[in-house]
Amino acid sequence: MGRASDEYKRRLERAAEVRSVRASGGSAAEAQVAAAEEELEEKRRKLGSAARADYLIRDAMARGEFDNLKYAGKPIPGLGQGNDPDWWVKGLIQRENLTGLGPKAILLRTEDAELDATLDRVYTEKQVREIVEDFNARVIDARRQLQGGPPVITKTRDVDGEVRRWQERREARRAATPAEPEPEPKRTWWRRLRGDG
Repeated sequence: MGRASDEYKRRLERAAEVRSVRASGGSAAEAQVAAAEEELEEKRRKLGSAARADYLIRDAMARGEFDNLKYAGKPIPGLGQGNDPDWWVKGLIQRENLTGLGPKAILLRTEDAELDATLDRVYTEKQVREIVEDFNARVIDARRQLQGGPPVITKTRDVDGEVRRWQERREARRAATPAEPEPEPKRTWWRRLRGDG
């Protein structure tokens, strides 16, 4: 019986609003719009938070606000990966194609992964030693954690071992490249005339 009395009260209030709008010179359409808005507001007040969220989602779907989303029908990238504490920094660096920014620990990991390729671009053993010694010094400095950030798990590298590996890679590249035969010396026009060669 409480529900019926609430409905009756609402109808009386709506009728009173319609009468007041007509008395003030407004149209019946404006009164109906005002009544509909009042009814909608009343429904929103009665809904709980979960029901409200469901209502808002359905309402947005009906208006088409979820059409043409970027990942509609596709898997969300990075959803199945493990729990990496640096996921947001890595994602930012990858999305924005940033270089030289971020915590030292992550920069050193990236540099460690690319160190062999960096060493293969240099020409002398002295340059290889300087690069590896500089890398080791920066790893040791980052382990002190003076700036904070994620822990440094990058290991230092053995300088002599890296020089040996650099030489082995260099020899392997030379062996894989076929040797070009010596070009024959060009005969000049006056030697051809004389018949010297």
